[in-house]
Amino acid sequence: MTPRLSDASLHTVKAAALPGYDRAATSCGIVHIGPGAFFRAHQAAYVDALLHRDPRWAITAVALKSAGVRDALTPQNGLYILNELSVDPRYRVIGAIREVLVASQNHPAVFERLAASATQFVTMTVTEKGYCLNGAGNLDDTHPDIAHDWRTPQQPRSLVGTLSQALRLRRDTGITPFTVVCCDNLPNNGATLRRAVVDFSQHLDPDLARWIENEVSFPRTMVDSITPATDDALRTRVADATGVEDAWPIQREAFKQWVIEDLPGMHAADWASVGVTLAKDVSVYDRAKLRLLNGAHSTLAYAGLLRGHATVLDAMNDVALATFVETLMREDIAASLGTTPDLDVSAYIDAVLERFRNPGIRHLLSQIAWDGSKKLPVRLLGTIVDAIQAGRPLERLAIPIAAWMRFVVRQARAGIEIVDPESTRLAALGRACRDNAQHDVGVFLGLEAVIPPVAAATPALRRALESAYQRLLSPSTAV
Repeated sequence: MTPRLSDASLHTVKAAALPGYDRAATSCGIVHIGPGAFFRAHQAAYVDALLHRDPRWAITAVALKSAGVRDALTPQNGLYILNELSVDPRYRVIGAIREVLVASQNHPAVFERLAASATQFVTMTVTEKGYCLNGAGNLDDTHPDIAHDWRTPQQPRSLVGTLSQALRLRRDTGITPFTVVCCDNLPNNGATLRRAVVDFSQHLDPDLARWIENEVSFPRTMVDSITPATDDALRTRVADATGVEDAWPIQREAFKQWVIEDLPGMHAADWASVGVTLAKDVSVYDRAKLRLLNGAHSTLAYAGLLRGHATVLDAMNDVALATFVETLMREDIAASLGTTPDLDVSAYIDAVLERFRNPGIRHLLSQIAWDGSKKLPVRLLGTIVDAIQAGRPLERLAIPIAAWMRFVVRQARAGIEIVDPESTRLAALGRACRDNAQHDVGVFLGLEAVIPPVAAATPALRRALESAYQRLLSPSTAV
């Protein structure tokens, strides 16, 4: 019988790199909120390397609501296996997570960790929808979780409410605030989260809001690594290669990147020693990743699914689609980046395209298509607004947005759940469509959460969307 991965079975693991430090000697200096696949593949791997140099930075992982990760990893003492995907795949046991807590089931334990003086960094990956923001990127004061947290701040449901209460506890006990490191794809993520936490706190305690604004560091960040979802094929592959069973192994490409704004609080740990880039200006890296990598990813997802493809590699093997995406990146998206003295944009595009063609990765387009209403505004609509303002062409940029519209229509008509925080509204919009470009585009342009009013009111964009939508009625010829 194959043993379950744990501290007790660690010595039996084969063909995998093991933690080269004494896990029992580490202490938790980081709390991470949202311990999903990307965090475990990316930030936790950096921290695992950091623990070889400094034992202060083990992780307490906190899920706000779901117990899935806790139930999978607790019997494994927080251990899991990372499979780095390439022609020659590699396996690595990550030991950085010391405990997993579920806030909704144990708020006192979570706040004990967040308020502890040893906790100097609070990082998070809760996806775009986890910040309870409105279409303008500000705190959505109508969101049910925000309303709940204002009523019962000691038992918050939201990330913003959790941070506010944790910082209140530290202020009230005279403990230096932790550094808040947002690792999600939000425009200017550090400042955006700071504004949301301050606005939330202002409603409850103006003095706390002022203290947070003056004392707490929210560095801007950019994170990057393609992380396909865990499936049974990965579990089987890991068990065969390593000789142990892992309930929730993780896979990602070998490439990873983490850029953090170089603020004083970041120097509590030697992040640069493990490959983290501390930069004065993160915006150039952020825009390139969001617009070139993520924008191209969403384009491949929606157009590729309409053309019958299942994975990124399948879509890149579609010559017409791959050529279109490369042209979109080089001719349309790159023009929106502005001056980039620290980044070779052409080389960056080359690297992105090479990553998309990695034969070791089976990244499902259906996974990338999740949460389109939250992803498209930051991945593609910002580029479109910039193009409108600069008078640049919109025809190619309209195609991925029209492809998303057609994707929604197809899912709604088939009765397939749309994985999106706006799923109910999107399904209703999809069912209301008639396969008439003028009518259907008009239906979607009313969705201000996705299409900014300044874009929706631009005749040139509407014409481009209608033209692209019409072509996508026959997706095999659309690009």
